[in-house]
Amino acid sequence: MNILILTSVGGSYNSVRPELEIFVSLAKSGHTITIMTQKENAYAKIFKEHGIDVIDARHDKKIDFKNILLAKKIIKEKNIDIVYATASRSISNAIFACMGTNVKLVTYRGTTGGLYKYDPSAYLNALNPRVDGVVCVSESVERHVKKQLISKKTKAVTIYKGHDISWYSQSTADIEQFGTKKENFNIAFIANVRPHKGLIYVLQAMRDVADLKDMHILLIGEKISQEPYISEIKSSGMEERIHITGFRSDVPSIISSCDVLVHASTRKEGLPRVILESLASGTPVIASANESSLEIIEDGVNGFIVPIKDAKAIAQKIRELHDSPQTLKKLKEHAKDVIKGKMSHETTAQKYIEFFKRLLTK
Repeated sequence: MNILILTSVGGSYNSVRPELEIFVSLAKSGHTITIMTQKENAYAKIFKEHGIDVIDARHDKKIDFKNILLAKKIIKEKNIDIVYATASRSISNAIFACMGTNVKLVTYRGTTGGLYKYDPSAYLNALNPRVDGVVCVSESVERHVKKQLISKKTKAVTIYKGHDISWYSQSTADIEQFGTKKENFNIAFIANVRPHKGLIYVLQAMRDVADLKDMHILLIGEKISQEPYISEIKSSGMEERIHITGFRSDVPSIISSCDVLVHASTRKEGLPRVILESLASGTPVIASANESSLEIIEDGVNGFIVPIKDAKAIAQKIRELHDSPQTLKKLKEHAKDVIKGKMSHETTAQKYIEFFKRLLTK
């Protein structure tokens, strides 16, 4: 297959890797890959090594005539079979570029919500009748998309954005730099904080486990050193054991140094990357009961599921893991299982190939 991909590769190496490795694997499988993206990016050298042609383009506008004409030119000159667009601004331009051609157009959907049949802007996205296929990052996203689709010809399918445990074989981070020790019971919370990330409930949970004197928590990400979080930290009874690290580019190595990750999101998400990174690093997860988390976490096997917005439940599971090394050991032993199976990068790449080929036979 000749495949044209419109995507943006901004972000840290770890954050873009699960997506960009898909394109590398497609090239390794013998398909001709052309990518319209920033020429200078974290994967530029890797793309070149695998014969991927990178065309310099930035996807900053929903209607960008320069990108539309460039994509049309590539489709014609390279005899493109599949156009795959991954974000709203690239999707809208891909729709116009594909009009009047026989190419199959595939879009990506990474979140539940935000796509509704009564919203006119959705027709510059996955709901446009020119779209042939929608890759959904989770089953919960697929269910939402199918409820909104108008065109019967558009096919939606779940393909997890898989990981590979070999990506997380790096050495663990020296967490003493943050004010704790490896011998302590260390918890990780990671997010560029917004209210729906649930940090407030994690901090409220700290009050109920403050008596565990060897317990420390690392708060990793931006926008944490602000209210209401600072007040919660001060009143938690363990202010000296709550460590704010700020943004970090070495998140997986920090996670692998911790005993457990807490993911307390209060609303639906597509497929939380940080949960997959944690499990791939061998660190179990306490996660709120969002649909997407339920697709990853098997309660009592590779982590625990707790009710949404329930600080007491978070504290209870933290205490259980702290007080029962046997339970923690069991969860750690099974943390990587889902990454080796349905959430593996190898499975992801194969499902992309199968889906693209299926569209071309219709």
